[in-house]
Amino acid sequence: MSLSTRMVVVLTAIGLLSGSFLAIVGQVTKERIVLNKKREIEAAALRVVPGAKSLQPVYEERDFTVFQEKDEQGGVVGYAIQASGTGFQDKIVLEVGVNPELTKLFSLTIIDQKETPGLGAKIRDEASFLRFWQDRDCTQPLQLRKPPVEDPKSLAANEVNTITGATISSKSVLNIVNQAIAKVRQLREEGKLGSEK
Repeated sequence: MSLSTRMVVVLTAIGLLSGSFLAIVGQVTKERIVLNKKREIEAAALRVVPGAKSLQPVYEERDFTVFQEKDEQGGVVGYAIQASGTGFQDKIVLEVGVNPELTKLFSLTIIDQKETPGLGAKIRDEASFLRFWQDRDCTQPLQLRKPPVEDPKSLAANEVNTITGATISSKSVLNIVNQAIAKVRQLREEGKLGSEK
């Protein structure tokens, strides 16, 4: 057997072994990855609704879940909506908390994003973006404030700050949130959110 044939055989064998090992590791860790992602989403759901101690999914479809959240006495304190949409670079997955009447947005958290580092990725930053989403009036669709302000108190009740240099990412988050809240309103009107008690 020539040297080049032996090299091809050895490299092929190494490639097959490495590929097999990676496939086995992928299969072994698949369930754990799914479980960890589910825990991350549920923890975020509890964070976005103040006073929530327990949650229950009341509506689920691909890339969209509504959790009904209850306090220690079992009273409904709000909904956490996990939704996603397209950003500037890739998919943005977020969680937004609203009151039971769907009139007040408590807070927002970004679960996953791949926006431009230093610009669009600021949608995960509390100081630059997320704090401007707290306690917003969502009886009407939310709107972006351009130019951005320094203090959330300078915003109108249904305004949220944009990120300078990352308008597309800011608009993407805004659109995902507005569409998610509108969808939950529609589901509630159709009686598809399960028990309100």
